[in-house]
Amino acid sequence: MTTDNHDKNPSPAAPDDDHMLAHGVDDEPVESNRRLYTGWMLQAVVVLSIAYSAFHLYSLNIAPMETWSFRIVHVCGALILGFLLYTGAQFVSGQEGEARHRWTTWIAAVLMLPALYTLYQTFNFHQMIAAGTMRLPPELETWHFGWPLLAATAGAIVLSWFHQRERAAFSLPDLVLILCSIATAAYFLEVYNTSLRMSTGTSFAPIGISFAAIAGTALIMEMTRRVAGLALVVIAVIFLAYVFVGPYLPGFLSYPGLSVQRFFSQVYTDAGVLGPTTAVSSTYIILFIIFAAFLQASKVGDYFVNFAFACAGRSRGGPAKVAIFASGLMGMINGTSAGNVVSTGSLTIPLMKRVGYSKQTAGAVEAAASTGGQIMPPIMGAGAFIMAEITGIPYTDIAIAAIIPAILYFASVFFMVDFEAAKLGMRGMRSDELPRFKTLVKQVYLFAPIVILVVALFMGYSVIRAGTLAMVSAVVVSWLSPHKMGIRSILHALELAGIMSIQIIAVCACAGVIVGVISLTGVGARFSSLLLSVAEHSQLLALIFAMLISIMLGMGMPTTAAYAVAASVVAPGLVQLGIEPLTAHFFVFYFAVVSAITPPVALASYAAAGISGANAMETSVASFRIGLAAFIVPFMFFYNGALLMDASVLAIARALITATFGVYLLSGAVQGWIFQASAPRLTRLLLLAAALMMIAGGWVSDLAGIALAVVTYFLQKQRRPDHGTTVGVS
Repeated sequence: MTTDNHDKNPSPAAPDDDHMLAHGVDDEPVESNRRLYTGWMLQAVVVLSIAYSAFHLYSLNIAPMETWSFRIVHVCGALILGFLLYTGAQFVSGQEGEARHRWTTWIAAVLMLPALYTLYQTFNFHQMIAAGTMRLPPELETWHFGWPLLAATAGAIVLSWFHQRERAAFSLPDLVLILCSIATAAYFLEVYNTSLRMSTGTSFAPIGISFAAIAGTALIMEMTRRVAGLALVVIAVIFLAYVFVGPYLPGFLSYPGLSVQRFFSQVYTDAGVLGPTTAVSSTYIILFIIFAAFLQASKVGDYFVNFAFACAGRSRGGPAKVAIFASGLMGMINGTSAGNVVSTGSLTIPLMKRVGYSKQTAGAVEAAASTGGQIMPPIMGAGAFIMAEITGIPYTDIAIAAIIPAILYFASVFFMVDFEAAKLGMRGMRSDELPRFKTLVKQVYLFAPIVILVVALFMGYSVIRAGTLAMVSAVVVSWLSPHKMGIRSILHALELAGIMSIQIIAVCACAGVIVGVISLTGVGARFSSLLLSVAEHSQLLALIFAMLISIMLGMGMPTTAAYAVAASVVAPGLVQLGIEPLTAHFFVFYFAVVSAITPPVALASYAAAGISGANAMETSVASFRIGLAAFIVPFMFFYNGALLMDASVLAIARALITATFGVYLLSGAVQGWIFQASAPRLTRLLLLAAALMMIAGGWVSDLAGIALAVVTYFLQKQRRPDHGTTVGVS
């Protein structure tokens, strides 16, 4: 939060709260590098955040802007807010005084001069074009705009790495970066976004475009580093390096080459930064971030978690099952696995440890459940909207296709934690420890905004219109609850949305740079030809290769960026193998998502380990094991289209039943417990074979899987239970 009163005072429990466990789940976590302003700076940031969110609502619903102009303002606004809020270096501690490296302020003051000068030049360019100038003098763009802009941008970025101040203090180097962001956007709006943009990629392109694009790319990467870490930045730098070293590489990586001017004159077009990723972040994602902020402001997240406790808390290992339900719901909306772990895991992980789960398992369950929220329809953490934008497949078709895979994933995680609880003889939580279901069911209307969203989408409303209706309904529904949203709460929701959007916008823009490299160098097409050559020997080997590349590209990256990059590199090759576009993109999407729980770089698992106190690598291995179904089911898309609703009703029903039984057997094999008893190694191997046969979906394989399951049942019946636990799933 920018405001000190929001993050320090979570909602207190009411005197008669019926044992409500969740309070403050909706409170936004404050990152360690976010500034906490006071006084007039706080008010200025609040106003800017509200204005940024309101601008998007106005443009999307009332007065649409020209597409490229809208995307340019969208990215620039996120950069301005980001540089205001997120520092480029650590804050000083109380013992260190008010500042370290005071020389950075003096150098930044010098850099203000070229930054202000470039900003003045953009106004000058506007005047010249308004007066009828058809082409700006190259020397004016080079020496009076380009080089000063690059000098100010590069200098301020480097200075920001050393500029350490108090948490409430603003940074002068970041003010330089804000001015450079405005100057870059102003150039694109006033010069580039005219008939001159038709010349991009040719020798006739104005030289200023390349300078502005280089500065803009550097600003986006620096902001991505601050809000999402180095992983995506490193990958983007590698791709950028490929543009210029590619002509000297051997084999399929070699390509004819692009000059600096030709590449950067195109990278800030709809082939790159302003392409599909920013198109989605500036429309669907920002809208659903605002929707999520309204849900948070009305305390719906608290209700989701308390409702989950009331429903599942009494069953054995109850808090783990609560984590599955609550984290799936919250993760679907907020669109980030690690962020969801922080919000719901702070409550569920300690409770899981209390009923007997180890630190590693408690963190792993939360990480797996939060990651699963990214594949849960109808929102799918915004992934469904990016997939619709890239493939052209209607959103409703994608949401429907995602139903069975999501059921299989969450069923698998549920069975995993239930078998773990049975094996360890765990109890559920007592009734006097849980919220009262009778009380919560009276507030079931709080699910209305999500129901309205789904109904509106399937009635044929546009995604923007449906999202806006759902957002308005969140306000109306709040008036029936104890947390009524007035003007102050609505403004707070808009402020919250502006802050929440910074990370995803920066990530999408940075991913756009990578997508631009892929499309402009043709490396995606060459990767497709490589997949085809592998498939000539083994189609399964080609799929495994595609899986590994998708996971590698997704490691350390938020879901949206991971999928956008993998969809550009891997999905076209799968389509050329003859796989349906929907199946190919779901295959890539799943593995981009589960990279968040795949060792060695598993962001969701690491976030959970930070809360549970467990070893990060052990937690990531445990979450990988719990989410194992997500690594198997995508391969079945290829062999059984019914799993994506691409079959008759009877075939879909059979696929759902047999695959669910398959993940039940898979969970037993992984946990070493099924049919009331611990399973020895041979039984676990039989269970694994039976599970794979059941998930595969053919009649013959289903019957063979059932036969093996019957064999394991009778083998287990001969063994005495290790604990006096109840049979089956609680």
